[in-house]
Amino acid sequence: MQGHEHTDWHTQPAEASLAELNSGPDGLSADEAERRLQRHGPNRLPQRKNEGPLKRFLLQFHNLLIYVLLGSCGVTLILGEWLDSAVIFGVVLVNALVGFIQEGKAEQAMRAIQKMLTQESRVRRDGKVSVIAAEHLVPGDLVLLEAGDRVPADLRLLDTRDLRIEEAALTGESLPSDKQSEPVGAAASLGDRSSMAYSGTLVSAGSGVGLVVATAGHTELGRISHLLGNVQRLQTPLLADMAHFARQLTLIILALALATFAFGVLLRDYSVGDMLMAAVGLAVAAIPEGLPAVLTIILALGVQRMARHRAIIRRLPAVESLGAVTVICSDKTGTLTRNEMTVQRVFTREHSYEVEGVGYAPSGTIHCDDGRLCALDSADDLRELARAGLLANSASLHLLENGWSIVGDPTEAALLTLAGKAGLHLSQESRRLPRVDAIPFSADRRSLASLHHDHAGHGLIYQFGAPERLLEICQRQWRAGSDEPLERRYWHQRLNEGASQGLRMIGLAMRPLEKASQQLDEADLNEDFVLLGLVGMIDPPREEAIRAIAECRSAGIAVKMITGDHAATAGVIARRLGLAEGQALTGAELDRLSDAELDARLGETSVFARTSPSHKLRLVERLQAGGARVAMTGDGVNDAPALKRADIGIAMGIKGTEAAKEAAQMVLADDNFATLVDAVAEGRTVYDNLVKSILFILPTSGGQALVLLAAIALGLALPITPLQILWVNMITAVTLALTLAFEPAERRLMQQPPRDPKVPLLSGWLLWRVLCVSLLLTVASLGLFLLTQHQGWTLEESRTLALNVLVAGEAGYLFSCRRLREPAYFGFRQNPMVWGMVLLLLLLQLAFTYWTPLQELFDTASLSLNAWGWCLLAAVGVCLAVELEKTFYRWRHPVRDERQADSA
Repeated sequence: MQGHEHTDWHTQPAEASLAELNSGPDGLSADEAERRLQRHGPNRLPQRKNEGPLKRFLLQFHNLLIYVLLGSCGVTLILGEWLDSAVIFGVVLVNALVGFIQEGKAEQAMRAIQKMLTQESRVRRDGKVSVIAAEHLVPGDLVLLEAGDRVPADLRLLDTRDLRIEEAALTGESLPSDKQSEPVGAAASLGDRSSMAYSGTLVSAGSGVGLVVATAGHTELGRISHLLGNVQRLQTPLLADMAHFARQLTLIILALALATFAFGVLLRDYSVGDMLMAAVGLAVAAIPEGLPAVLTIILALGVQRMARHRAIIRRLPAVESLGAVTVICSDKTGTLTRNEMTVQRVFTREHSYEVEGVGYAPSGTIHCDDGRLCALDSADDLRELARAGLLANSASLHLLENGWSIVGDPTEAALLTLAGKAGLHLSQESRRLPRVDAIPFSADRRSLASLHHDHAGHGLIYQFGAPERLLEICQRQWRAGSDEPLERRYWHQRLNEGASQGLRMIGLAMRPLEKASQQLDEADLNEDFVLLGLVGMIDPPREEAIRAIAECRSAGIAVKMITGDHAATAGVIARRLGLAEGQALTGAELDRLSDAELDARLGETSVFARTSPSHKLRLVERLQAGGARVAMTGDGVNDAPALKRADIGIAMGIKGTEAAKEAAQMVLADDNFATLVDAVAEGRTVYDNLVKSILFILPTSGGQALVLLAAIALGLALPITPLQILWVNMITAVTLALTLAFEPAERRLMQQPPRDPKVPLLSGWLLWRVLCVSLLLTVASLGLFLLTQHQGWTLEESRTLALNVLVAGEAGYLFSCRRLREPAYFGFRQNPMVWGMVLLLLLLQLAFTYWTPLQELFDTASLSLNAWGWCLLAAVGVCLAVELEKTFYRWRHPVRDERQADSA
């Protein structure tokens, strides 16, 4: 709130807060509210001014690789090849349209947050309660809250009655927070500020009155929106690599064209006009026009394959980003855990039970003491405790198509599930002990209770809640079907045992009444209870998440849990997940660490608890500053800024908020952390296939360029015309390169570390392979051109042979490209596209050579059968030479990994 945003409202007494905002028990007057509305503005999140659609569309062309493509389009226009120009420009236009459409979705994250603001609120003004639009709220207003309301602004609570607020989307806390009006300490984190209610959260139970202390962009929700709006989305690794690659390629092409022009004019006495056309032809040969189309197709295929694994990609270049990540930062609730409270331990005075099964499904085995299976018919102590949790309950379970769902409090729902596992049925128990009255959960009392009768004139009160509260009101305990004096030491030992396992402990008790009663009073809940036992529950980790984390580690990817939950709970979950590295850091501790101190702790810390949105964002930024490629998973509004900042943000599709989904680049449709493993493997496969395609396409352009350069240097006629070059680039190379997009993952893909972010796409070993194959293609093509010219072939026949030899060499090289380091693969089953495209290419080349219309268009001539023997020899020779180079490399680098290869 303007002028008051510095105030720590949670630390101030309610009366002081009212005084500071010049408000009172009757609220503001209508006139004062109007004046404040004019001063502070409406209670809605500010919207950033977006760039216009025309500017956003034109910015899609602001890329060096696009400039190269447009230049190649201009080249073909100069040559008068209108069809080729149209094809090249079509590729550019399609890429621009895709980028324009997807970028238009980027600002939807903040609009999704705005939807969390409620439309109407009940306020007290001039001593009267009225309903007004939430955007008309001002600092100093008194807002009345009830169950089901969405909090319309940040409120300092003045009065509460059993108020509980669901804050998971804001804090990551898995359970509703109990609220009260007393101030809390200044160091309290967002999730511990029990005297506050924050904008966008949901009232799950009770009622209250709150003083508006912040509206619009000054709320905690507005602060997240501001963080989100100012976070710059990083380039994906692919886009960064492609930008670097485009710069290198452009410089090489320009240097070759200028050198060729200067050489011909200054040293060979060619005319300026002839050498200008020769330089243009060289540029056409060197520019891989088909590369952007092939890359787009490879990414699109990756999107489809990931979708089959329930990973939905929102931004096309993000497909391969997961293959480059070195750290995954994950939210806990709903991502690594099920977000379903589950009873795992039950302690009675007779036995200690372990309850199997997770989630709200009322099925699962129960084991007693030494691990033996529990006989439910004889487990009277367990059934009596479970009956109390069942009958005093206000929640309900429902079986839906996608599993069991709850209505009500997660803790109460967990007790319903326990009763089902113990063989109890609500309908039967309710008939035997009908409910007469109930008192809902109270934050002051920290328990709830219900009153029942047994049809025989006797009454019975069940109560469950905080164990400390029940130990105060219980003088006796239940054992062997009767009550006996309470052994407090025993129960404190059980409490400590449960706490050491990270369990949330709940106590259950009963109070028999000699006579049935029709009304339950607060005074009835303060004494003479018999303790039935304790239950320990937890939001359990997903089993598949445990396996996924182990697989991520084997792939060289660190996993860090960042949660708003308590450190003790987070630590227990982390140990179960296999993330018990180092001591957990809390948000308060993060605030005390400088960037340098935090950087030193990041490597040894896997768990971060009690974190705010700004903490999550800072952790992502510091990991990136240390050279990590970071993936961030999350489902809440509090995750959105970090999701946007990460190299790749991953939102949960089922339980994720719209803000999280819009800020992310990828959505897990099944909310399953294990889906990340499949996505990482797919991302690595996509990148490998991109490298294979580049390794295949560049030597094609390089070989053509070197053929032209050699011919110009030797003063020969061009062995291949510019038009024939375009045939190879746009038809042949794309046809063969496309098959590499369908290559499956190579062996041991997920046992290798992520590729080194410092290694460029056009690394040293890639350049060597490109140069080597370019030279092989040049020698074969130019050599046979010179040989046949010497033998008296016509120029058209020699050019036709030179081009077919070039294409045949590419076909042989294709089989070597199917494996980056391993031997060439000639199999059919794993990728039948390869042999299919080779056969299609053969048909195209036969038509290119013998079909009269194409002969006239491309100036080709028919060849004898012996000429095709030379083509076959060129294909085998190129493949064999590359395989020898691979063998030599494996001998020189037996333990090195291709992802870590550099300029060796």
